Amino acid sequence: MSSHQTDNHASHSHEDASRHDHSGHAQQRTTQTAGHAEGAHTAHQHDQGGEHDEHAGHGVDHSGHEKIFRNRFWISLVLSIPVLLYSPSIQRWLGFTAPAFSGSQWIAPIFATIVFIIGGIPFIQLAVPEIRKRKPGMMTLITLAISVAFIYSLAALIIDPETGFFWELVLLIDVMLLGHWLEMRSIRQASGALNELAKLMPDQAELLLPDGSTKTVSTNELNQGDIVLARPGASIPADGEVVEGGSDVNESMITGEFRPVKKGPGEEVIAGTINGQGSLRVKVTATGDDTALAGIMRLVEQAQASKSDTQVLADKAAGWLFYIAVAAAAFTAVFWTIGYGFNVEVISRVATVLVIACPHALGLAVPLVVAISTSQAATNGILVRDRLALENARDTNAIIFDKTGTLTKGEQGVVGVATANDWIEDDVLALAAAIEGDSEHIIAQAIRQAAQERSVTPPAISDFEAIKGRGVRAKYNGEDIWIGGPRLLELLNLTPDTELDAFARMAGSRAQSVVWLVVDHAIAAAFALADVIRPESYEAINRLHELGIEVAMLTGDSRDVATAIARELGIDTVFAEVLPEDKDKKVAELQAQGKIVMMVGDGVNDAPALTRADIGVAIGGGTDVAIEAADIILVESDPRGVVKIINLSRATLKKMVQNLWWAAGYNIVFIPLAAVSTFITPALGAVFMALSTIIVAINAQTLRNARLD
Repeated sequence: MSSHQTDNHASHSHEDASRHDHSGHAQQRTTQTAGHAEGAHTAHQHDQGGEHDEHAGHGVDHSGHEKIFRNRFWISLVLSIPVLLYSPSIQRWLGFTAPAFSGSQWIAPIFATIVFIIGGIPFIQLAVPEIRKRKPGMMTLITLAISVAFIYSLAALIIDPETGFFWELVLLIDVMLLGHWLEMRSIRQASGALNELAKLMPDQAELLLPDGSTKTVSTNELNQGDIVLARPGASIPADGEVVEGGSDVNESMITGEFRPVKKGPGEEVIAGTINGQGSLRVKVTATGDDTALAGIMRLVEQAQASKSDTQVLADKAAGWLFYIAVAAAAFTAVFWTIGYGFNVEVISRVATVLVIACPHALGLAVPLVVAISTSQAATNGILVRDRLALENARDTNAIIFDKTGTLTKGEQGVVGVATANDWIEDDVLALAAAIEGDSEHIIAQAIRQAAQERSVTPPAISDFEAIKGRGVRAKYNGEDIWIGGPRLLELLNLTPDTELDAFARMAGSRAQSVVWLVVDHAIAAAFALADVIRPESYEAINRLHELGIEVAMLTGDSRDVATAIARELGIDTVFAEVLPEDKDKKVAELQAQGKIVMMVGDGVNDAPALTRADIGVAIGGGTDVAIEAADIILVESDPRGVVKIINLSRATLKKMVQNLWWAAGYNIVFIPLAAVSTFITPALGAVFMALSTIIVAINAQTLRNARLD
């Protein structure tokens, strides 16, 4: 940018600035910080694994385990075909006879045994932690059913081959493998927030030596008191104090706010932030784990570790069903032994009860809904990284929105225009856009953007001149035109009329900047500029209020700015002037009041708050760190997506409950019948079991028709 463009907005450069592209620096990190992040990431994975193990009885949430169960499902499914074809019951029902040859009677037992080893043994292994913790759940119930079915069918080969149900065993294993695969696929997530934070740190720094020369050193070699050189566009290598130079520093990756901050001697700078166009000499005050960035990383780690365990509904139901099945089996054994003596029929009745108790439909009831709801979310611009967060979103009664980049666009825009005398808005906007034609300043960009949106064509101007600290001047049709802030009016000794003055005062009360256009020594117009509120934000807040949810806004901006925006949007609670390290404390404050809190943000400093919240939602246009720290990601920067999340969560719960009743209803009806009568044979029970599974699958599909707006 030329010198006159640098100067032309000096009067209001402290108010606004543009974002700085730091993508190249995002690939840098120090060895020390990266090590910290890697250790924290490992700890988080361990914590998440333990958490999953606690609520579902199986701590498998890695893509490798997902692939293993996927492969086991397909292999088992293929191996199940010969079992079905050579099962007497299947042949009798379908009216066909499979080709017979020497040893063909062993096809079903042999292939069923292979399926049991490939697909059944993993469930037995996953049941071990449940048994050790004395918390029987889905894995214990599946293990009980497939073990009884397998052992009974082997025994039936000797006692009565017609009574065995190897076909039922393999179908049971296939369905359970499918359900488990779908479940793991839906909850797979990467936990890379800390690694993303570490990438903000540069690897090297330019250390100033006593003779005035510089030496490139590793950032973990820096010590307090060292003087480092931060060149234009480079990352600040350590926390420190500016001792020489001046520049605008982009701190958006730390503070979440879009305006670069002017830094001069005595000002503090933060490691990982991006220097602007000036050179800075910085005295190091903190390095490594003592930097502000490292502190944010620790907060992220602590917030991740503080998440509470949540049990899956299906696993609870499976735990209850396990005890019911064992009790029913014991009752069946006693009932039939007392009545008819202990014989093969007693064993058959007990086996029938235990096999019927196996959660065919129950095993698919929740995973199918989760998989479909995750798919539905994706088609609506919602990416679910943590299924528990989507489930818990239905209970949200307080939502905290980060202001900049979430409720607002995070960029300056013209939010009001007032004209004097007979001037027309499009004409003054055209003149303003013309004089700001070549500047890259954020205010100039905002004026040009406003002109473009109105399809206004800027006229030709001449004799451009920058007026340091005041604004700029040019010629148009032989007349002088100026544009600048309040100090320009002081220079020209001009006072706005009553109407324009009222406009400026109103803009000031809303914490908006005012830029004046002067034509031929007369004020022609005033432009109000501010961080533009997203049009979608109004609808989002209204819809959330209709859902009975309290809405709060969190920002590092001044209270005046925050209050003005909150008043316009109808926000209930405002947290203003919040330091980066304190944002997660505001979440904790609401949680301490017994509220289920959803946090919506897009900045690095939002990461601890996102993970501390019961549900963390990242705006897709935000930083990689915010996205990595969040449970749910909105692909588009549209806050209305939060409404969709809550509605989808509620619809998902409804389908889960319906499916659980369908699945449990089968067991509630047929377990007692199988216990006291011979009417329910293993084969008939399997038919109704299959019907229950089909109903559950169809009902889950109806979730695709749910309205989320």
